Formats: sequence, structure tokens, C-alpha cells
Amino acid sequence: MTASVSAPPGAVPLGLVALGGLTAGAVSVGLAATSDHLTMPGLHAALFNWIMLSYLLCGLIAWRRRPDSRLGRLMIAAGIGASLSNLAWANNAAVESVGLAFDLLPAVLFLHVFLAFPDGRLSGRSARALVAAGYVTTVGGQLAVALLGGFGPENAFAVADRPDAGARLHDAVLATTGALALAGIAVLAAPRPGGGRPRRRAVAWLVDAFALGLLMIAVLLLMGLAGAPGFVHVQRLTLFVLGLAPIAFLLGLLDAQLARTGVGALLVRLRSEPVDLRAALARTLRDPSLSLFYWLPQYASWADEAGQPARLPDDSARAATIIDRDGEPFAALVHDASLNDERELLDGVTAAAAIALENGWLRAELHARLEEVRGSRARVLAAGQQERQRLERDLHDGAQQRLIALSLDLGRLETRLGANQEARSAVAQAKGEIAQSLNELRDVARGLHPAVLSGHGLPVALESLVALAPVPVQLTTRLDGRLDEQIEVAAYYVICESLANVGKHARASSATVDVRHGDGQLVVEVVDDGVGGADTERGSGLRGLADRVEALGGQLRVWTPRGGGTRVRAEIPCG
Repeated sequence: MTASVSAPPGAVPLGLVALGGLTAGAVSVGLAATSDHLTMPGLHAALFNWIMLSYLLCGLIAWRRRPDSRLGRLMIAAGIGASLSNLAWANNAAVESVGLAFDLLPAVLFLHVFLAFPDGRLSGRSARALVAAGYVTTVGGQLAVALLGGFGPENAFAVADRPDAGARLHDAVLATTGALALAGIAVLAAPRPGGGRPRRRAVAWLVDAFALGLLMIAVLLLMGLAGAPGFVHVQRLTLFVLGLAPIAFLLGLLDAQLARTGVGALLVRLRSEPVDLRAALARTLRDPSLSLFYWLPQYASWADEAGQPARLPDDSARAATIIDRDGEPFAALVHDASLNDERELLDGVTAAAAIALENGWLRAELHARLEEVRGSRARVLAAGQQERQRLERDLHDGAQQRLIALSLDLGRLETRLGANQEARSAVAQAKGEIAQSLNELRDVARGLHPAVLSGHGLPVALESLVALAPVPVQLTTRLDGRLDEQIEVAAYYVICESLANVGKHARASSATVDVRHGDGQLVVEVVDDGVGGADTERGSGLRGLADRVEALGGQLRVWTPRGGGTRVRAEIPCG
């Protein structure tokens, strides 16, 4: 996958932003030091600068390292924008009023940053609605409070003398902002489309840090609304926690850097020893949810490592990095969408694993071809079985019925012949020939398809089969009901062919047939006490049975030691 990458910002814009942030921090320290209405000004200035500088520093790093992402610039804006509330420390009434009007803006700035992770863009209507409502509430609501004469007598923006109404509106703004923070936690915790919680370690760290920050904001605002004791202590703790979120982001960048250093180790490991390719790539990319897909041109579709059809993700939580070969796609890494921000890591991993991916592509193609052969064999057997059923019906409804009708006609003719013994003898001989032909025809029809199996099920069909066996047979069936017709037919023919072989080759005195259903499979066993030594390679009968069983996803095994009898066991999955 070829992605356009923006050039990183130069030293001048980065320096100007850093200078602006430091200036804002210096102004905040000066306002706190000279304030006549601020208790513990040094601690307040330290906590607010801790937040501002952490967002500023991490935002600059993110902007430099990931210029395509808006998150770095958004973090810088949040850090500098939060310093506007520090104007409330000023002794000048107009400046103080500006600070009070923007007092709650930092809460929404942090909400915006948290919900815009990882690319700085708000995804989903819920996130966009929350942030928009937050800006309207904190900026518009606070300005309305100021216009009504709230925030005390020093308010320079008051145009109406209605402090009680301003106080009630201020309470509503606090409550609404707290509720928006709690709703932000719900958005962060909500299952992501197609992926649940983020499964990359660095991303999970950040989501947890963001959720904790929003929770502290909500608690602080609701405590301020209720006038709860300990508000100042919770405020300080909240400021400290909010400054940790950018640190978690910085740790995520460090984790990505360490992952890039692991590409060399991945290359050595792939060349020196056989490894589980998917697991090795997932470990290097720090993404346990990673999947490998391969493009199979002959099927015009993607397939997983087992050759099963697969589809590339079409949601925002998952992404696919497509790997080309001679200008054509041949493999894809399906991973957490946050890895799109680490193109260098993805490019390094795909380059290191190129040869191993080629081998994986060959294995996937082989699995797909085997699946196609298996499916083709199953279709051929199904078509053959349908043809057998048709022939059996044709024989039963056609030739057998005509022979029976002919036998009845001869019987009526015999009664009319009177004392003509020569003619009666000829008719009787003809009736005998017809009866023998009917028996042979029924045997042929039964060999094509046992009608009793379709009509009454496997146990009844086996009882009929055992009754005609060439040696005494002990039959045991343990079934919970009817099975799929193809499975019943396969089991019937395994037993039918095995008993036929007992009569032809085994020189056995008895046999046992055991049929049982359990653990999601049907197990069929036929054992005789004959001479053993059956030829399992050249015998077309056993090979045909194996094809029939394997076409259903099962397996047929034969044990035939000389002098020790023969044991045939078929295991057929049946859900």
C-alpha cells in the first residue's frame, strides 16, 4: 500500500510554537505570583504549567513524527488554550473576566483530544456531537453567565444585573459539562466496529489514560456543583492526572520506536529458523489481532492462511496493508487501524518478511486448491449418488414392475391351460426365471441405492444388510436419530463393502459391526476374525470408500495383519 506522507514541519514553525507555549507559561506564572485572590499561587502555577507543557511538548513531538496526523497540533492547541483560563488569576477586572469566561474551556479541549485519538479527527456522530456540545456549553454558556452578571461584582462583561439567574445558569453549565465528560468515557469504552477494545498495548494504555482523565474532570465539576468538601484537593489531583495523558502518548511513541528496532531481529529470526509467521509479525508490530491474507488470482479473491475465503476489513477499527509483487497485490496484513500512523514500522516489517510471505502465499494457494479438490470430489460423489437414486427408482418403477406384471399374466395363463402339462411346465419355468430375474434386479437396485435407507434410516437398513451377510454378524447401533443423508449413505456403503470383502476374501466365521454417534462424529467399525492381509492399495473398493468418507471431511483406516483378521474404521464428522 502506497501512502502519501506529509513533510514534517521545519525547525522554525516548531520553534515559534514552542516559544508561544513558553510565553504562555511565563505569563501564567506572573499572573499567579501577583494575584491578590489566589491561595498557594506557586502550586497552582506549577500544576497548570505541568498540563500545558506536557501537552505542548508531546504535541510538538507528535507533529514532528507524524505530520499526517492532526493529533499533535490538537494537543498543542489544547495545551496553549488551557492557559486562557489562567487569566482568571489577574487582578485586572477585564482580564479576570476573560479568564472566568474560558474557565471550563480546558475540559472540552481535553475531551476533544481524547476522542480524536489517534489521527486527530473525530470519528462517529457521537464524538462529534459531544465535542460540539462541549464548546457551545463551556464558551457560550459561560459568556451568557458573564452577561447576566454572574462571577461576582468584578465581572466586566455584565450587561444585566441578574446574578441569581447567572448562578443558576452556571450550575447548569457545570452539570452539562460533567455529563459530557461521562458520555466521553462511554464513547471511549464502547466496542469499536469489528474490533472491541483496542488490542495494541500502546493504544490500550492511552484509552485507559483518556478515560481516567475524563472521569476526574466529571468528578471535579460535579463536586464544584454540589459544593462538596475536598474540592481543592480533587482539583489538584485532576490537574496532575490530566498531565499524564500526553506522557502515555509519549510512551506509545517510544513503544513504536522499540518495535522498529525489532525489525532487524525479525529478519534474522525468519532467515535462521522456521517460525509461525503470523505470530512473529504480530509480536513485532505489537498487535496480537494481526491476520495474514493472501491474494489468489486464479480465484480472484483473498484467502487466509488455511486457504479459506476472506475479506479485507471495511470498518474504521481495522485496516489492511497490502503488499505488492511486480505491481500486483499478493498479500495483506490486516491490523489495528492505529498502526496506520506508523508507516515506517509497517514498511520495515513487510520488507523483512517478504520471502516468508511468498512461502505463506504458496501454502495458502495449496490449501485453497486442496479445498477446491475436496469440494469437487464431494460434488462428484453427490452427483453420483443422485444418479444411483434415479437408476434405483427407474429399476423399481420400470423393469421390476413390468416383470411382476408379466409374472401375474403368466399365472393367469397357467390357470387357463387345463391339463396341458407341457405348456404348464413351460409357464412354470418362465415364472421361475422371472422370479430369479426379480431377485437379481432387486440386488442390483439395492447395490445402486438402498431404498430402505432413505425411507427408514440407517439402523433399519443395516439390519436388512446384516440379515443377508455371508457370515453371522453382531450389529450394534447407537444413534440419536436421523443423520444427513450423505453421511448415512457413506456409512452404509462402508459396512456393505466391508461385509462383501468378508464373504469374498476373509475366510471368516463371524464379524461385528459397531455404529455410534458422539463428540460430533459418526464412527463406523467392521471387524472380522478372518485371515487378514487384505490389499488396501490395489483394491478399488476400499479406495472408493476412502474417497467417499474423505469427501465428507472424514477418514477411513484399515488394520489387516496376516492371521489377525481385518478391522475397518471410518470417522465422519456430522456436527
